[in-house]
Amino acid sequence: MDKRLMKAATSGTSTSMYAMAALDRSILLGTTPQGNTCLHIFCIYGHEGFCKDVLELEESLIKAVNLDGETPLITAVRNGHVSVASFLLAQHCSVLGLRQAIRQQDVYGFNALHHAIRNGHKDHALELIAAEPALSQAVGKHNESPMYFAVMRNFTQVFEKLMQNPLSASSGGQHGRNCLHAAVKNGDQEFVKIIMKERPELAREADTSKSTPIANAVQYDMVDILQVMLEHDSTLGYLIGNNGLPLLNIAAYRGLVAAAQKLLEHCPDAPYLEPNGSTLLHKAVFFDQPEFVEFVLRTPILRKLVNMQDKNGRTALHLAVARCNPRAVAALLSHVDIDATLLDNKGDIAAWELYSVMKNAKTINWIVIPVWGYEVCVRHLGPSSSRAASHNKSPLAVRPSWSRRRLPGE
Repeated sequence: MDKRLMKAATSGTSTSMYAMAALDRSILLGTTPQGNTCLHIFCIYGHEGFCKDVLELEESLIKAVNLDGETPLITAVRNGHVSVASFLLAQHCSVLGLRQAIRQQDVYGFNALHHAIRNGHKDHALELIAAEPALSQAVGKHNESPMYFAVMRNFTQVFEKLMQNPLSASSGGQHGRNCLHAAVKNGDQEFVKIIMKERPELAREADTSKSTPIANAVQYDMVDILQVMLEHDSTLGYLIGNNGLPLLNIAAYRGLVAAAQKLLEHCPDAPYLEPNGSTLLHKAVFFDQPEFVEFVLRTPILRKLVNMQDKNGRTALHLAVARCNPRAVAALLSHVDIDATLLDNKGDIAAWELYSVMKNAKTINWIVIPVWGYEVCVRHLGPSSSRAASHNKSPLAVRPSWSRRRLPGE
């Protein structure tokens, strides 16, 4: 690009530009090492009047693409000069033969609509959608769609306009998420309602971590979002991820009682079994979620879980004893259906799980819990006490036992 033209472009002086063009019109076609034409430079600086003047002399500049794959329209949007972008769109890009300039994608795969939404230019995004609906179909290098960006930014009007086009892309990037994943993450019930109505299939799409939108709703404990999704399609509650994890089990390992209750409200027989045979009760015990354990044990439709065994033959009680969790042990032993004599695949009852921690007996506090006429010796994780210390004088003091003793009052 001629230095004199560059100076005129940066200063916005049309007079000198006209003088140079009068001598040699081709001077307007010069570019910088970055591939920018004088029109790109005008758009970087936001010289709207200069843009009008130069396009009167050389209309082909509207289609010029720099090394970043940007047309002047994209350059104007990226630099925040919305009035310049609107001028380019309304006065030139709509001319027959120049529409491709509107749809141009840069080296990242983004078009002007992507950038307008990402940069927060809602009104201009609506202009672009009205001028060229096909912009909504384009996705970036990592599969990012304009709709996904609109949901992430909570641009309701833009989202609704995009949703009206059945061809609008809905993907959300290299992590495999879609716009429903985004709506769930933002906790936006209205967006979720619209998507569930117009694109219900998105609810079953898993991202690269094998999570569906409804699995995310459970994981984030978004009970209101769960309500919306399950009201629209209750069968979503029966989904099992590619990792074999049912939704109830996701709630279990995080201790999310409200989410589990909502799932069971719509799907009373929702799945709870994992490939290794463990149930949501095993999950809650393993991840030390005592409130969830107690919720399961007091829920009638989950009653049969109390004695279910995984592929190793271990019940939830086996796990609770092995993890030395007195609250979980007490809750399980308090259940009317508990069978403490069940053997795992090694032929051991739950009580013998304590032998795995015998080596630590001298540094562990133990307490005796009377439950249903049994005295249960379990690990105590609280501060040491003189009484607890007296139990730890010898490894024999922690010998696991379900021995039946007559308790006071019997």
